[in-house]
Amino acid sequence: MKKIAKIGLLLALTGTLFSSCAADYYVAERPAEPVYVRPVAPYQGAYWVPGEWAWRGGRYAYINGYYAHPRPGRVYVQGYWHPAHRGYAWHRGYWR
Repeated sequence: MKKIAKIGLLLALTGTLFSSCAADYYVAERPAEPVYVRPVAPYQGAYWVPGEWAWRGGRYAYINGYYAHPRPGRVYVQGYWHPAHRGYAWHRGYWR
């Protein structure tokens, strides 16, 4: 009986973990991207990672871009607004 309870608890915790990671936040209209000046590269070969949107305080907030070291053999895929039946959701950029 204890083994079944442990397995049930493990499954419940696993389901909670994965369901919280999959949550998308939707807005009726895509917010306008603010205009700002990209700073000069701090070093030779620096890669500019474009700004992104993050869900903070019940709304999307814009996070400015930044320079990063390029990752050998990888490319950066820029984030984008994905239209859905509930509105728009932001999908973060990532290194592929």
